[in-house]
Amino acid sequence: MGKVTAVVGRNGSGKTRYIDQLRKKLASDRVRYIAFTDSYGVNVDGQYYLQLRWNQHDIDHETPTVGELLQRSYLLTGEDTAERRQMKEHLYELFHMDTFLDKYIITLSSGELRKFQLTKTLFANPRLLIMDNPFIGLDAETRDQLKELLLLLAEQRDMEIMLVLSKTDDIPEFVTKILEVSENTEYSSPSDYYAHQEPVPSHVLPKDKQEAILNLPYHDNDYDCQRVVDMHHVSIRYGERTILNDLDWTVMNGDRWALSGQNGSGKSTLLSLVCADNPQSYACDITLFDRPRGSGESIWDIKRHIGYVSPEMHRSYKRNLPSIRIVASGLMDSIGLYAIPDAKDYDRCRWWLDIFGIGHLADRPFLQLSSGEQRLVLLARAFVKDPQLLILDEPLHGLDLWNRRLVKDVIETFCQRRNKTMIMVTHYQEELPSVITQQKFLARNL
Repeated sequence: MGKVTAVVGRNGSGKTRYIDQLRKKLASDRVRYIAFTDSYGVNVDGQYYLQLRWNQHDIDHETPTVGELLQRSYLLTGEDTAERRQMKEHLYELFHMDTFLDKYIITLSSGELRKFQLTKTLFANPRLLIMDNPFIGLDAETRDQLKELLLLLAEQRDMEIMLVLSKTDDIPEFVTKILEVSENTEYSSPSDYYAHQEPVPSHVLPKDKQEAILNLPYHDNDYDCQRVVDMHHVSIRYGERTILNDLDWTVMNGDRWALSGQNGSGKSTLLSLVCADNPQSYACDITLFDRPRGSGESIWDIKRHIGYVSPEMHRSYKRNLPSIRIVASGLMDSIGLYAIPDAKDYDRCRWWLDIFGIGHLADRPFLQLSSGEQRLVLLARAFVKDPQLLILDEPLHGLDLWNRRLVKDVIETFCQRRNKTMIMVTHYQEELPSVITQQKFLARNL
């Protein structure tokens, strides 16, 4: 069996730096690296929901499908032999790719994009395959499929696999070595690694910070609406593809919903309707904060009540601003910060950075942070204006186990405040905070 190494460590411990140094040392076309962080895909590969909502007109008769793009990659990375054709068909079968080979890149979900990128990488038959957070954003079925494929690759191919993991309970059982970079320590198996780890406490947010969140003053824009979200017979279609079909959903003030479903089932599309980011929302029967869409409210009237974090938002932050300015952009509901906050606003931003344990990173450029540290900054951005509705789309992506517990503590404390409603998306049931009151599952439309 080929060697499978897991590289682990706390957020900011140097995992990315270690991999960068290794790649420079081994510089070879037989070494392939693929990063599955929230910021992956700076071109069309990473623009699914934004492009699909706003740029569907970019699709024409000359736009290649997923199958055509994969075939191009297949032919560019090796000869068309019987063995390689068998390998290609096996990948397609394993990842159920027949369901989206005829689709366009901008119509793929994040999980489908993962399969697309991984398949392209494996066509090159690398000697060393480095995968950064490979399981992030995948539903349980797809995670199992990926582990099955990695085991198959390790058993049948002369290939070394290296998995860079923030979520250390994702370590597959067949891993043959674990490297903890912060301690420069090696372990021979997952069980050996777990035996040397201190368990994460049931709560890590200090008591004084819990009380500080509970005692935050309420603001003038806070009001007692009854129906935070009310949708009736909502359908969203892009061309011939139906994303949401005749959906009814009501979120009352104080509800805390867990939203789940397979990759491609429409979760992020549904959230885009709530955030007023989907042009099709005006054609739907949707009420937000007791006001029907199209009754005279602006997008900004809606957004001022919402704190939001998502993989799509993470991908949108490409300017290397100080982290505190990223947080401050949440006060103005902007991706870029177009006005300089006053000293009082900056104090509030620093306060939330400190709540999430990253006050020392306030002046550090955002793009110089690790992916996990960036996620904590964006979480501070979501909370900074004390919103009535929290929309948390995969909020724990890229976080180590300690920071996952910290974020859950913050969520659980914040939701004890008056008029606080939450919608949270995750593919891991254990990530759900204890304050969840209802769950909604979306089935994928085939």
